Amino acid sequence: MNFRFKNTLIISVGFQLLIIFLSLIFYRKISLLSYINISFYISFALLLFSLLLFTVKTGFFDAIAKSFNFAATRGKEKRSLAEIPSLSEMVTINQKPFVFHGIITGFLMLIALGFYYV
Repeated sequence: MNFRFKNTLIISVGFQLLIIFLSLIFYRKISLLSYINISFYISFALLLFSLLLFTVKTGFFDAIAKSFNFAATRGKEKRSLAEIPSLSEMVTINQKPFVFHGIITGFLMLIALGFYYV
């Protein structure tokens, strides 16, 4: 088996076990409805975090972050705005795994939702 596929499969199974564990904690039972609810929250959080990473990496917050950094260090050391590293350069987290696992969890939630309504 490919190493990358194996890691992806392990992480996906880990998210499913996390959903079952959270279902036991919050609902005190494992039911289809609790699985749907918790998997919705987890997939939503993963996709929202990946969108946040994408927005930061595109440079949307660079001017704001540089301005705050410039204002916070103004009295301590004199730096120009060109010397301050941009936020998009400092964030090196890859957002693709979060998107992938969010989509997989959401797809499994939709399958469970189909079973729930049938």
